[in-house]
Amino acid sequence: MNIPMLLQHPHRDFLKVLLRTLYRRYHFILPSSTHLRSGLPCAQPFSYLGLHHAKWMLPSNGLTRKLCLQTTLKEQTEGLSDKEQRLVDELYTGLIQGQRACLAEAITLIESTHNRKKELAQVLLQKVLVRHREQEKLNKGKPLAFRVGLSGPPGAGKSTFIEYFGKMLTERGHKLSVLAVDPSSCTSGGSLLGDKTRMTELSRDMNAYIRPSPTRGTLGGVTRTTNEAILLCEGGGYDIILIETVGVGQSEFAVADMVDMFVLLLPPAGGDELQGIKRGIIEMADLVAITKSDGDLVVPARRIQAEYVSALKLLRRRSGVWRPKVIRISARSGEGITEMWDTMKEFQDVMLASGELTAKRQKQQKVWMWNLIQENVVEHFRTHPTVREQIPLLEKRVLSGALSPGLAADLLLKAFKSRD
Repeated sequence: MNIPMLLQHPHRDFLKVLLRTLYRRYHFILPSSTHLRSGLPCAQPFSYLGLHHAKWMLPSNGLTRKLCLQTTLKEQTEGLSDKEQRLVDELYTGLIQGQRACLAEAITLIESTHNRKKELAQVLLQKVLVRHREQEKLNKGKPLAFRVGLSGPPGAGKSTFIEYFGKMLTERGHKLSVLAVDPSSCTSGGSLLGDKTRMTELSRDMNAYIRPSPTRGTLGGVTRTTNEAILLCEGGGYDIILIETVGVGQSEFAVADMVDMFVLLLPPAGGDELQGIKRGIIEMADLVAITKSDGDLVVPARRIQAEYVSALKLLRRRSGVWRPKVIRISARSGEGITEMWDTMKEFQDVMLASGELTAKRQKQQKVWMWNLIQENVVEHFRTHPTVREQIPLLEKRVLSGALSPGLAADLLLKAFKSRD
């Protein structure tokens, strides 16, 4: 008898073996018509089988035949020591109470490359995620925070804009978190731009939290832990999250997979007026803002605005309910900043009402999962003993021209597959 048939009519011994072997730490969803031969429905506790950590749930559709593998928070915390458990609990409690020090320590924990600390970080994230889902349910399913990505070429005035914009938002009662991702030094590995030092007023605001972090060579400037940091900031009560990226070409695509709205900041008279017709530059933007529109730069800013409006008409719309807009702003005079915030709120309202925002976030969760899988698989491949021994030799042969890169890759993959 095959597995689907067995799950429709499971035998007591079959369930006992199944749950004690490969799937002993997971949940199973069976059809509502499923009964054991003893006559007990699957909704009954299975403690008599000795399966204290197995949980049985009934789907709303009785015809569903799914094996749902879900780890629980309780199972994640089973292997923690008392000291580790206290650390996670203290960070979680301080985080949801809005303590900035706990938020900073929690983000440091998720950025750690130490294996054990990475495990603790996932336990903390799961606790925050559970509470996050409960809060969203209380909020009638609406997101608790508005996630905005900011990108643009160096010199566009991103930090100056964020400081002015952030002060305006905190004065209106919002709590703002800024995740400023700086390019890394090839020598020291630290941040080069030091955005926090250039947002002096905002960094002293108790309703704002600025977290600079080096890219560590990540293409596009978005680190692998940026998504986790966003979740922690939302757990800390921040309702507006700004992610500022390096703006080196790929950041537009990287940040678009983790935010609700993507804003592209462009300076006037930058010598790249025709860049507007290049699809890779602005196709991901929901809003284009021409910065420094004051003084002698007003006329060039108006010309650039007109050119970008025309360029956007050539691109296919990514949303069925929103057409990207081009505006002019000045962080020095404050012109256009209020109007820009009104446009951003309009975007959020329109996307929420249409359901596109919810669908977008769900898709982003999937992309996030596969990105992490890809990174972990590559790391697992590189650190495998057999592969690790052959990498230096094959790299040397590739550099000398004795071996093609494709053949070297095939040899490493074969070594990995035959590791058993």
